[in-house]
Amino acid sequence: MRKRIINPWDWQDRYGFVQAAEVTGHREMLVCSGQTSNDSAGNVRHAGDMAAQIALAFDNVETVLQAGGWQLSDIVQAKYYTTDVDRFLAESGALMARLGAAGCRPASTLLGVSRLAFPELLVEIEVLAMR
Repeated sequence: MRKRIINPWDWQDRYGFVQAAEVTGHREMLVCSGQTSNDSAGNVRHAGDMAAQIALAFDNVETVLQAGGWQLSDIVQAKYYTTDVDRFLAESGALMARLGAAGCRPASTLLGVSRLAFPELLVEIEVLAMR
């Protein structure tokens, strides 16, 4: 598989994403449902704590990937849904560092929404992986 990053600008680099990723020669694609800060029994954790919810939601993304034999570096697209965009931007540094450490710079979208599936949820992360 070949990935070609398409960035007509460089401002997005400070946020750890790319404008587009052209993927050719891939054999497999994994479409993941949005992951939230739920524990293994489906209970919402970390109500009111954006940073902790981001971390657990991304732990859950990684758990889904690993269960299928995939890696963080296979992610080509990420969508972030949050009930508070400003707070997400202020508290997502650890997530961006984690993606960067894995060599992952996905094409990304950040959306502010009025609410998620459960009122305690502040963030949901959805990814597309290819290899």
